[in-house]
Amino acid sequence: MAGIYVHIPFCRQKCTYCDFTSFPNRLAFAEAYMACLYKELEMRGKELEKAKKDVVFDTVYFGGGTPSVIDPKLIYGAMNQIKQHFALSKDPEITIEMNPGTVSEQKIETYLKAGIDRFSIGLQTAIDAQLENLGRIHHVRDYLYCTSLLKGQNFSADVMLGLKGQTKEDVEKTIKIAAASGASHISMYALTPEDGTPIYTDYLNGELPSPDEVASLYDFGRELLKTEGFSRYEVSNFAKKGKESRHNLNYWRRGEYLGFGVSASSFFFGRRFTNTFDLDEYMKCVISGFYPVIESEEVAEQDAKFEMLMLALRTSEGISSRKYREVFQSDWKEDFKEAYQKTKKYLHEAGDRTSIKDEFLYVQNQILTEYME
Repeated sequence: MAGIYVHIPFCRQKCTYCDFTSFPNRLAFAEAYMACLYKELEMRGKELEKAKKDVVFDTVYFGGGTPSVIDPKLIYGAMNQIKQHFALSKDPEITIEMNPGTVSEQKIETYLKAGIDRFSIGLQTAIDAQLENLGRIHHVRDYLYCTSLLKGQNFSADVMLGLKGQTKEDVEKTIKIAAASGASHISMYALTPEDGTPIYTDYLNGELPSPDEVASLYDFGRELLKTEGFSRYEVSNFAKKGKESRHNLNYWRRGEYLGFGVSASSFFFGRRFTNTFDLDEYMKCVISGFYPVIESEEVAEQDAKFEMLMLALRTSEGISSRKYREVFQSDWKEDFKEAYQKTKKYLHEAGDRTSIKDEFLYVQNQILTEYME
């Protein structure tokens, strides 16, 4: 199984923390961009058909930017192209990211007609003042309206930690609102202040919570999510039973995926390739009949070994020695013998699988650093 990612790079305004490829002032180009994206989908689909590559895609994910900011008919058109040019599994998971400030009943109806069956909603926090500081265009009431339209649907809510002035009470309110609204999946992750973003100034001025404070908020949130019936299956992701994101699990299991649109990345047949980050260049390439790829490389075996280990250790299921041996014909504990001995005290061993102990999960980056060569 493999996944398809579609990047929609438009939004109403740039959030203060965002360093993703998005264009708040170019929404007028959405229709032209999507026409190019349709063509890129067609080109790649015909390439697979010509090469007689029988690949079944189990997930489709519309990310951004803000996919819900453009005309929903354009999303419908993209799904038509995907269905026409790619083989989907019998019960594919099809997700769209939505900002609560851009949602309407008509949009939801169109998404459902297109076959979308999972919705990822950017709540971030239930404190309106914090939303405004983040540059978000919605308030909590917009989130509640959005979820009222999704009653009975499968949806996820994002919760952000490490915000200016954020307290445990704020995190508790946010999680409880997300859970009560009917979310079956909650992504809880720490704000990363990136150089060049407006919020980076707050970071430089010491106005954001310290790493220890954020870790404390994470531990508090993790325990609260457990009481609300959400199980952690990856560092930042928690779900009700059977509601894990299949698309993201495919990434963490080092599955294949094709990315479409500006800045989209792919991992397919042992190669990684990335599209241009320039909107104009992207459209010019596709209109001319060329792939907009700016980087392409075959993944070396040692890099592939580290990737499998690193991605698997982010999850609660951990790394399977059997699966690793099937792929590489070697034992990961021998391939990374020195690092394994250094980090063994942080690991939990259960039969064939090894995972990072819960109490050390938040510092898993420091643990995984030992495995980098």
